Amino acid sequence: MTIREHISLLPYNTFRIDVEAAVVAEYESVGELKSILRTYSGMPVLPVGEGSNLLFTRNFGGLVLRSRMQRAKAVRETAGEVWIEAEAGLRLDDLIAQLADMDIRGMENLSHIPGTVGAAAVQNVGAYGVEAKDVIEKVSVLDTLTMQTRTYTGEQCCFAYRDSVFKHGKRGTCIITSVVFRLSKGGPFRLDYGGLRQALGQDDVSRLSALDVRRAVIAVRRAKLPEVGEVGSAGSFFKNPVVTKDTFAAIKAQYSEIPFFPLEDGVKIPAAWLIEQCGMKGRTVGGAQVWEKQPLVIVNRGGASPGDIVALAQLVTDAVRDRFSITLTPEVNYI
Repeated sequence: MTIREHISLLPYNTFRIDVEAAVVAEYESVGELKSILRTYSGMPVLPVGEGSNLLFTRNFGGLVLRSRMQRAKAVRETAGEVWIEAEAGLRLDDLIAQLADMDIRGMENLSHIPGTVGAAAVQNVGAYGVEAKDVIEKVSVLDTLTMQTRTYTGEQCCFAYRDSVFKHGKRGTCIITSVVFRLSKGGPFRLDYGGLRQALGQDDVSRLSALDVRRAVIAVRRAKLPEVGEVGSAGSFFKNPVVTKDTFAAIKAQYSEIPFFPLEDGVKIPAAWLIEQCGMKGRTVGGAQVWEKQPLVIVNRGGASPGDIVALAQLVTDAVRDRFSITLTPEVNYI
């Protein structure tokens, strides 16, 4: 257990925003977590994984928590499936790398997403046609009000597009300690999304392994997205909007080339396409910039203030709304 007071959060967020927290505590067990919470009872609490989906807009006058619980193990197995329990502090990509090496399938499309296992459940991360909810069996948490542990089924997590009960109804009162994933030993892959099949460079998918798909996903992501270890960002800044079929038909009548993904309750439109159509690629405000390779991403070119990033995000939102009458929603959490 490590506890530090009045320190910079620069190492705790991938946007590389230099603000201060009243307390930062790291723990290696549920017992240590309970002890920290009791010591700092009454303070605002903010669990962070790798800080890869946060934008600190000011100093945080509360307790920032980071889990160092990073173990994973198989808890159940059948001829065709395996259930893996992973602790919340384990890096999501490290877990996926281990699974891919064993050709355990279901999470390979989520490769190279920054963040931890716990954060993946909170955010319901997704990429290339797969979301965390597709493979999450249950989530274990510490209830900070009762100091008791409890388990949520996948259904009880109320997963939605980049959303879960842990972002809203249980935000601030539940700290995820572990997640159980239900995975396949030999099931089919999801390849018909975002140029993934083309990146694999072969038509015979029967010979593919989870490692093959993981490598293709990483190659596609690296071609489009900045490496968080090299350029400050929080990955995708905006959610892809879902519009009604009537709204989409009106836009398509004017923009026949618009990419889209049909859903049961509407049509999903890539936010990156909307932003690019507005001429926002490469636009800057202070030290913040809309990434030139993928306009869904806002980066810190160096020395960007929180205000720079917020102002640029608003500029993008206004441009898309004025042109398409669609209001983009941030995927990034403002703190």
